[in-house]
Amino acid sequence: MTATTSSDVRAPTHRFGALSRLLQRSEAAQGYALLSPVMIIMFAVLAAPLVLLALYSLWTQVGFTVDRTFTLDRYADAFTRDTYRELFLRTLWVSSLVTITTVLIAYPVAYYVVFHVKRNKFVWLVLLTIPFWTSYLLRIFAWKIVLGYGGVINASLMRVGIIDAPLEFLLYNPTAVVITLAHAYATFAILPIYVSLEKIDRSLLEAAADLGDGPWRRFWRITLPLSMPGVIAAAVVIFVPTTGDYVTPALLGGPKGVMIANMIQLQFGKINDWPMGAALAMSSIAMVAIITVFFVWALRYATGRIR
Repeated sequence: MTATTSSDVRAPTHRFGALSRLLQRSEAAQGYALLSPVMIIMFAVLAAPLVLLALYSLWTQVGFTVDRTFTLDRYADAFTRDTYRELFLRTLWVSSLVTITTVLIAYPVAYYVVFHVKRNKFVWLVLLTIPFWTSYLLRIFAWKIVLGYGGVINASLMRVGIIDAPLEFLLYNPTAVVITLAHAYATFAILPIYVSLEKIDRSLLEAAADLGDGPWRRFWRITLPLSMPGVIAAAVVIFVPTTGDYVTPALLGGPKGVMIANMIQLQFGKINDWPMGAALAMSSIAMVAIITVFFVWALRYATGRIR
């Protein structure tokens, strides 16, 4: 039996003490120590499924089995087939229209609440969230009733004699998808724009007025540039989820309103081609990531110009 020397006993204690002193002195080390459990959970919940999805995109479906030989054929199909390319382009187009439409609607609302509502602004913000008190599916079906051939719009226009037959372009096309998604994500655009407008120093507007600037000139020179971080943040918040929405296109889009998320759901569900669905999903994620990086760059550029 070997004797344990005092140096062997002190070595682990000494290392533990050094680590403890390092954690106490370094704020970054303390931050990493506090975040480590959260990072582990995030990796398990978020990163692990993405890694599995990436692996599936490199495999091949053979009947009811998966060939785990690595190949890029699924990505080649995703970028070369006309059907998939058309869906990617349509998704970008529809999501861009939804983003632009929603921001154009949200900005005046946020501007009015910030600069014209003097009391009970919190009540106004709560009222703006009322659509989210109901189910997302109920809101979609409500728009289906409004935009339908015998819906509120067509019935009203026919009753007053403006049209003789129902307008067919209101439903089962990209127009219905844009309208419904713009309504669904309007609050997500209003809130960041509201915060950005609320932070504007009113003394700048007063100084511009004293120097002779009118309301429109003050808006274009001061209000709009200072609120651009909120506008860009709202654009990101809207664009990212709309590219992955498949419920609204499935219920209101019709054949011409199908987006890439519907094809991904079809690959995983009915066709049972998980590698192809994974390749489409990873390609969609990459597309959104590139555009999001552009938005972040634009946000930094706008913030730098403001400073």
